[in-house]
Amino acid sequence: MADLHVVSALRGKRGELAGRIDALQDQLREAMIDLDHVDATLRLFDPDIELDEIKPKPLPPRHHAFKGQVSRAILAMLRADGAMDGKAITIRLMAERELNANDKVLAKAMQKRIGAALRNLRERGLVASSPGPGAFQLWAMAR
Repeated sequence: MADLHVVSALRGKRGELAGRIDALQDQLREAMIDLDHVDATLRLFDPDIELDEIKPKPLPPRHHAFKGQVSRAILAMLRADGAMDGKAITIRLMAERELNANDKVLAKAMQKRIGAALRNLRERGLVASSPGPGAFQLWAMAR
């Protein structure tokens, strides 16, 4: 009987992944059409252009987290370690995700994401905040 839950969850996950693949294929198709249009426009201005000489520019990583990943990590930290402030959660989460903690722009973006996740978890009644040292708030699992 327990296998039915596993099968049901795996079917749902498979459907989610298949949907993501379809969406990515649509994005790829659109990007290829856009690239063809840019190539055609370049040829209008320079008919002798060698398009293969134009190297693709790598995109910087977006440090994307899948839906719920940050919230799950925060809840796991608070369950294991008890109350923590937002800065400690940010540092630990960046270390867990192997992100460069010395990158101030990325650290600030992660701090904002984590703050938003903490506020959302508080609104849902899963975590509670209390005044901490300095200007920090301590976050802990709600009772």
